[in-house]
This record gives sequence, structure tokens and C-alpha cells, in this order.
Amino acid sequence: MRRFVTLAALFLCTIPFGMSVAGCNKVSFVQYCNGGDSGPTIGQVATVTLNPALYGLSLNEGAITQLNLVSAFDCKGNPAGGTTFTFSSSNPSIVDVQPSTGRLCAGTWNRNTGPVPDYTYCTSTGQAGLSYLYANDGATSNPLPIYVHPVITGVVLGLPSSNCLTDPATNCSPAAVSAASTTSTTQTSCPMAANGCCTTPLTATVAPYGTKCISQGTTAQLAARIYAGTGAGQTNISCQIGHLQFIPQTSAIVTIDENGVASALQPGSTLIAAGTSEASSSAGYFSTCPPATIALAALGSGAVNPTNIMVNQNNPQPLTAVVTDTNGNQLTGLALEYNSTTPTTIPSGSNGIVTPAFPGAAAITAVCQPPTCNPAPYNEIGLNGNGTPITSNPVHITTPGTNSTVLYIGSTQSRYIVSVDFTTSTLGTPVQLPYAPNSMAMSENGSTLYLGSSTEIMVFNTANNSLSSQNPTLSGNVLSVSPDNSTVVITDPVRKLIYLYSSSGIIGSTYGGVATSAQWSPDSQAVYIAAGNQLLVYSQVTGWNPISLAVATQNIAVTVPSVGAYLSGTTTTGISYCPSTTVSSTGTPPTTTNVFYPVADNSAATTDQLAATNDGLHILGASATGPTLSDLSVTLPTTNACPATITPGYFQSTDTPHSLTGIIATSITGVSPASDSSVAFITYTGTGGVLPAYAPSATGTGTLSNVTLLINGVPAPASVTPVAGVFSSDNSTFYAGTSGDDQVHIISKSLMKDTGVIAPKLQDINGNLVVPNLLAQKPRVTP
Repeated sequence: MRRFVTLAALFLCTIPFGMSVAGCNKVSFVQYCNGGDSGPTIGQVATVTLNPALYGLSLNEGAITQLNLVSAFDCKGNPAGGTTFTFSSSNPSIVDVQPSTGRLCAGTWNRNTGPVPDYTYCTSTGQAGLSYLYANDGATSNPLPIYVHPVITGVVLGLPSSNCLTDPATNCSPAAVSAASTTSTTQTSCPMAANGCCTTPLTATVAPYGTKCISQGTTAQLAARIYAGTGAGQTNISCQIGHLQFIPQTSAIVTIDENGVASALQPGSTLIAAGTSEASSSAGYFSTCPPATIALAALGSGAVNPTNIMVNQNNPQPLTAVVTDTNGNQLTGLALEYNSTTPTTIPSGSNGIVTPAFPGAAAITAVCQPPTCNPAPYNEIGLNGNGTPITSNPVHITTPGTNSTVLYIGSTQSRYIVSVDFTTSTLGTPVQLPYAPNSMAMSENGSTLYLGSSTEIMVFNTANNSLSSQNPTLSGNVLSVSPDNSTVVITDPVRKLIYLYSSSGIIGSTYGGVATSAQWSPDSQAVYIAAGNQLLVYSQVTGWNPISLAVATQNIAVTVPSVGAYLSGTTTTGISYCPSTTVSSTGTPPTTTNVFYPVADNSAATTDQLAATNDGLHILGASATGPTLSDLSVTLPTTNACPATITPGYFQSTDTPHSLTGIIATSITGVSPASDSSVAFITYTGTGGVLPAYAPSATGTGTLSNVTLLINGVPAPASVTPVAGVFSSDNSTFYAGTSGDDQVHIISKSLMKDTGVIAPKLQDINGNLVVPNLLAQKPRVTP
């Protein structure tokens, strides 16, 4: 039996022979590339590739770098070998290489120098030029061009060269011609000149890029001049550096291919870094043409005038913006903002669809606002029109109907605040505050009241009629809340500081001064702050901008559309959001200096308080001197783009003064226009017993009248004076807080009549009734 087992084992391991090789020893068959039984085998190195094969590498004289982009492939294109490369240089006096590692020296390596290991330090030979590098691992690689040049000290973007002998640029470089020969251009050779340049410049396949903008969707050829040295010793080495790479700082504005062909994308300008595989530096800028006009209209409204339409509540109304650039070409894909002058009542969606939430009126504009649209580096703002905002014409939307109101009533002499819900017309329970407020402002969404005091800032939640937070580290007057509800402007007259205070309770920014009023642009990107003889503008693009004023101002009105603002004073001044730009006449690339928020209009009208009407036709101002109401009929620029220079007259206004008869005013406390621009009421301190009302006209002089204040149906005495007021969101009612009787009078706009009163019965610390001079309202759906 034992002999039988032994014989079986010998049989299995010897017969057949092929089975014994495969089954017992697990040895694979050799596979040949040609499918036969001889020649190169699969897995054996067939080709070696050094990259970047087309453009090579560029090194400063004496520089050291490691060659990493080497790979080997077999006859089937699969990775192979790659662990035993041997490297060599065609000209070791220009480029020396460590044979086993591929470590490069733009000069010569140390060898046999005693205790210092070989290939430790690199010594420049002072030779600039071209050498080719090879790698071998059973096969020899492609030649990789290595360009050695003096240390680059400057790169300047500009027009391609037309004379390579006197003005070399990158289109004169042999490397540029070598690259172009593979990309369908006709130039494939480069007769060399003594300076290392091609004698004939490369002919670009697209138009060259200069200093002007190019339109979206078009292309231009970039070129640069590269320098070594400084001052009198500066030399042009554009033909020695090899392939130049162009990298935009903002890729949304332009893309640049490997041959320097730029494709314009979104409007704006961006810095361009240009350099070699070793290093790069700022070379210039690229500009995609900005919008010149934004034409906004209601899409599919069927209206004769699609910029003045009626839209029912909760009915989506899309708007369409046709944008044309400064070359007359239409732009697409812009990140436009859509802004509403009354975002609570008629909000504008980010997609340009307006869905009214309550009855009322609003002006909607589309804005190309840096930095999200048409951005520019700070020192290039204004060049070619980049970096400046562009605003469309307004679309006026009216939503018919009425809604209820929740009115909040406070006083600077009382620690109580009370609300009235006109759905039930009942007076709420007074809420006691820690301190008597000196000011009150409501967030645009109606959720929060911010109350200032000399001790702390108080935050009141309107949802549950209670104090939600206190900030004892911050005190002063609350001036304004941004339309996006995120930021509150507070001024502290004791510390003489102005705060931008976030809704989360954090101070975002401060500036020195004492302010009297603040008005936001509808997009919350900028706030205008009146601070005596100084206007402060805080912009998310340019930061704080202090502007000295010839006369003191206490009140501000942002224009509609929001292309600037008007300032009250002994003269009424208009300022533009367009900068006044000066382009430097020297330097490549050119740079700009800007006067931000320059004067655009000077009116002789004397005003204490100002307001803009939503129709964009009027700046209404009132002054206790006289007393007088001034109707500045304004003509804002019809072109949307900013010009290079802004001077008085860019905004145009005609003042029509009206005497406020029947009152004696010691101060004007407010000018409150309805959002439909039909009427404005003027509040004041002094005596009168009437509420002045002004109905502006779109085509001529408006009409001034007085609404008689009533007590128990009879005219109130002259001591009863409207000191504060607020319109309901649907414009049907004006609520006027009055001194003399310490009540809130309800004024019907349609009747132009005092129809009733609310007695808030606010008390001071001694139990005396005080004037309700702090009012705010939010709309509520009528049941």
C-alpha cells in the first residue's frame, strides 16, 4: 500500500509537466506585447514620461527643485517599473541633476567636496539658457525642457510685442512658439535672435488684451514682460523664462488657458498673477465689461406700463432684468440683488419674484452690487466701471386691500410700553421696562423692538410682549435697524461712539462721533449716518467712509432708487453712491484713487427732517424756520452705470417751498410719506392743533393742507401738537402721538380726517400722564 501512495504522488507531480508548473509551483506564464512567444513583455517598461512635457520647468539661477512628475508605462499603457530611474541633463553647466533622485540644480552640484555630502548645495554658473532633462528606466523619456534664467523681479501684463528685438514679450519666447505649434497655429519655428528671442513674434489667434474691458463670452490673448534686476540694471528676460502661466485671483471673472487665452465670464476685474513653475507675482489685472444698464420690468403682467403695476396679495409676480454691458452686449447669469423699499409688506425674492404679503406699495429695484456682482480690487475700483454698483429703474408695485395693525406706543418719559391690536381695538396691558427709553426702533420683520437708554440697550419681543434681553455694557440712542433685521445703529453721546450692533448681541464695528439719524440702503449693504458736520457711510465693500460737510446735518433720506442720499441742513445736499474716480496716468497697470460718496447736488432749501417718496420723484423736507416744507423734485440719472466723475448737478432738483401755516414749530420731528407716495404728514413740537399734510404731484406743484385734530369731536386747542407719527402698512391710517392731550390720534388717509383717539395712559415715575412720542407698527392679517 505504501508503494502505491508513493507512486501516485510521483504521478501527480510529474505528469503532465505543464500541470506541475502551474499547480505545484504557481509560476505565471510570460505574456508578450505582440501576443507571440518573444519580444517585449507586458509589465516591462516601454515608455518613460517627464511632465510637464510641453512647457517644461523654469528655474532661477542657483535654484534647487525636485523633479516629481516622472512615470513609466508598459506596452499596454499600464504603469510599470518606475523605481530605478536614472536622470541626465543635456547641458550640465546650465542644469545639473542628481542621477538617482532627479533633484535639479540650476547650476552645478557640489561633488567630492570633502565632508559635505555630494549634491548638497547648488552653485550658479551664471549661465542662463535651455537644457533638456532625460529619465531612463529601461527606456528613455521624452526630453523635458528646463529654462534657467536670472531671478525674476517683476512681471507686467500688457499688449503682445510687435518687435521682439527692441521690446521682447512672452509672445517672442521660443517656449511660446513651441507650445503654439501644438495648438493649431501656423507658426512652428523660431529663428533665434541674439537676445534669445524669436526674431518674429508669435501671431495670436485671438485679439490681444490691453487695458480695456472685454465683453462676457469673448476671448483675448494675454502677454507679459518679465524683468530681472532693478533700476538702471533692469533687463527684459521675457524670452528666457520658458512657459508663463496666468492665474486669476477671481476665477468667476475670467478663465485663462495654458496658452494665455483669457475667456471673459462675469463682470468685474481681477488681479492676474503671472509666473513660472517656480514662482509667480502680480502682473496686472483683467476686466470683464460691467453692466451699463439694467432694465427691470414685470414679466407677463399685461400692463401698459410694466414698471407700474398692481399685484394682489399672495400673488407671485416675476420680474425680468435685461442687462446690457458697456459694449452694448447683453449679459447673463449675473448675481443680481432685488430690493424692496417696504420688504415686510411687499418683499422681493432673490430670484426676482415678488409676492406681496400685505396690502401696500413698494418700489423694487435690481442691483448689481459688488462684491457679489462686478467686483474689483480696491485700487482698481472705478477703472472700466468695475467695482461700482449699478441699479435698475424701479418697478412700482401696489397691492390693494386693507390689513390690521399692531401699534406699539412708548414715551421717553415713561418706563411703560403698551400695544394696541386693531383686530380687536383693545389696549394691551402695559409692560414695565427697566428704564425709560430715549429711542425706539422696530426690526423690519416686526419681531423686535430695540429701545435705547442712558443705562442699557433693551430688546423687546413683540411675539409675547415681553423684554427678551438687556445689554448693560452698551447704552445710547437706537437710530435704525437694517432692512435684513441683522444690524442696529446705536449712538452713545456720552462715550461719543457709534456702534453697529448685531441682532445676536455683538458689537460688529464702532466709529467715533455722535449721530442724530441713520438710514440704510434697501439691500442693507450700506448705512448713511448723520453726525453733525460729518457724514459717516459704512459700506460692506469699502468699510467706514467719513465725509466732512460744509454745514451740519441731522437727518438723511436715501433716494429711490437707492443711488445716493440727501442730507438736511441750512442747505440740502445730495450725495451719490458712485465714486468719483481718478485713474493714474503712470504705472502699469494703472491704478485708481476714489472720492467715495461725492456731492451730487446742492439745494438752497433749508431742512431739518427729510424723507424720500417711493415714486422716486420727491425729496420732502421740513424746517422749523418759517416753518416751511420744501418739495425737491429730483431727477436722478437715467443711465444706471456710474460715470467716472461726480459733481454737483449729477442729481438735479428743483425746490418748491410751502409755508406751513397754522402752526408754530419749535422743531420738526418727522416727515412721514405714505408708501404709495400719495401724501406725507409732518410732525413737530410747538403749537398748532393741526397735522400738516402734503400731497406731492408727479407733474406739478403739490398741495399743502392741515388735518384738524379733534377731541370728543371738536377741534383740539393749539396746545395739542402731533410730535410723532407712523403710517399703517396699507397706507389707510396715520397714527399721530400728540402732546397736550397725551393721546394717539387716528387719521384716515382717504378722509383726511381725525377719526378717533387711543389713550395709552403712559405715566412717568410720579404717576403723571406723558406724551406718547415713540411709535412703531407692524401689519397683521385681518381675520
